[in-house]
Amino acid sequence: MLRRLPLLLALAAAPALAQDEDMGGDNAPTNLDGVGRITLQAGYRLTSNNTLYDSWYGTKGPGNGLERGPESSGAPLGVATFAYAMSDLVEIGIDLLGTTQNLRLSEPGGDGPVSRKVSTVAYGLLIGMRFQGVLDVGPQGLVPFAGLLTGPTVVSSTREGSSLQEKVTQAWVGSLGATLRLSAKWGITAEYRFMFLRGPVESPNATSYPGPFSFSSGGNWFALGVTYTFPPDPSRPLTNF
Repeated sequence: MLRRLPLLLALAAAPALAQDEDMGGDNAPTNLDGVGRITLQAGYRLTSNNTLYDSWYGTKGPGNGLERGPESSGAPLGVATFAYAMSDLVEIGIDLLGTTQNLRLSEPGGDGPVSRKVSTVAYGLLIGMRFQGVLDVGPQGLVPFAGLLTGPTVVSSTREGSSLQEKVTQAWVGSLGATLRLSAKWGITAEYRFMFLRGPVESPNATSYPGPFSFSSGGNWFALGVTYTFPPDPSRPLTNF
């Protein structure tokens, strides 16, 4: 499915591009001051949970001496960005994000070791600043950007057969990406993010294995999506009545 994502995005943008051409769409602005955008992205994240596994299967963890469960290093993600350029070089924006992942951890059971699924979810709102510019590449230019974002994020996990563990924490994100402008309004955006974000995992026996145990919902985020741009409104002359 992920290998087909670029084709699906191109097909989704094709009708809008054709409409722009039919209407004789203007060129995209080379000065980004006052330009707004909405970007919808889907992708995959690569996240190492070595810290969780090392503590869970360590000498003080419930999995000490047990065979490790299969490790999951990746998960799907979705991001929506709403941004506005304060100047030609600086853009401020709000990002809504969400991701989910299933982990498996071994622990002692009544009849021997058992492997339990741990379902994790993270979602939140980030506010940040990106630095950007326009390069003369492609149909309407290439807009590379780099930024830093932070904001409140809810991170939760549910160990199979146990209650929900939830935490509201601060996420920190570094971002690198670019938008290839296909027309004055439409483009394709690719973005890489490195995120710091951790959530709690419940211990099967808090007395014997107090922990704390935590998993990562951060790591390396790779996403591809479609961008719709709002050019600055042209100045309108005064009308005489």
